[in-house]
Amino acid sequence: MIFLQLSQQIKHVHEVLQQYAVKAVNVGLTIRNLLIGYYIVEYEQQGDDKATYGEKLLEKLSVSLAGEGLKNISQAELSRFRQFYTTYPQILGTLSQKSLQLPASILGTVSQKLIQMTDDTIAIEPLKLLSSLSFSHFAELIKISDPLKRTFYEIECINGTWGIRELRRQINSLFFERTGLSKQPEKLIHLVHATAEQININEVIKSPFTFEFLGLKSKDVVTESNIEQAIMENIQHFLLELGNGFCFEARQKKILIEDEYFFIDLVFYHRILHCHVLVEIKTEEFKHEHIGQLNVYLEHYKRHEMHGGDNPPVGILLVTNKNNTLVEYAKGAMDNQLFVSKYLLELPHKEDLIQLIRQEISKY
Repeated sequence: MIFLQLSQQIKHVHEVLQQYAVKAVNVGLTIRNLLIGYYIVEYEQQGDDKATYGEKLLEKLSVSLAGEGLKNISQAELSRFRQFYTTYPQILGTLSQKSLQLPASILGTVSQKLIQMTDDTIAIEPLKLLSSLSFSHFAELIKISDPLKRTFYEIECINGTWGIRELRRQINSLFFERTGLSKQPEKLIHLVHATAEQININEVIKSPFTFEFLGLKSKDVVTESNIEQAIMENIQHFLLELGNGFCFEARQKKILIEDEYFFIDLVFYHRILHCHVLVEIKTEEFKHEHIGQLNVYLEHYKRHEMHGGDNPPVGILLVTNKNNTLVEYAKGAMDNQLFVSKYLLELPHKEDLIQLIRQEISKY
């Protein structure tokens, strides 16, 4: 075997087994989420605690799971898992397949009746769906209420090996409707597949679903440039070293708004101001959408993270404009002028943040 053949063979083995590993992780994640949805539905249908139905049940369950160490399964995600199961109950019937190699402890929690169930209205075999689509795909597909339309996108997504972004793009471009109106639908389908973006294995690996399922931290897999990484680390240390009440809570904090994930760079709780402080870092010149994005995060925290005695959250936006730094404090809806005055006193001076971020930028 010549050297070039050796190199190519190793590359081939690596790529094939990498794809195999990613597929195995995705199948496991999909099954987990389906079973969670199944358990919730079964409890709602047969459980004795009728008062905890609906969102109260999901809120209580999310808190309980956090106590068990599953801190990233929110109420909204539990609702999504429930919808996933009610939309794709036929996938539950694949769990007895020997090819999945599921342990008896898992299969034993699912009734034999449900293992054998089939759904003739679905054109694609459930095992094919499970092995071909990731949970991220299913999360997009369950938004489609029309079964025929959903099946169409299942087929085209599998045939075109679409990633999540491409599936979402095709749904938003009304591919199904355009196909129905087209006089030559086969030609349109061929054209779409010829220009569509295929799935990228890196996109799958960096999915927030995947890295949480594997127990990884978001900062380990979310792509960041060296400068972003350095600034984020030093801002974190800088704020903690101020000694003015900053308590670090999270980095790359994931929040789910409707059906879309967002990541907040740094989250602190200020024990003197009694509020969260959200820090967003943009290594680019200021754009108006930066304020809009930060305000979305602030509004989310106001509605879902504030507790009794908390003040509205504060946002700090750091952006660069060539060698200058623009620092804006997004005060949100803080109408209490006394609190605003205290907030201005306790938070770091703009000049200090400007100096810090300039020092980091000068290193690159």
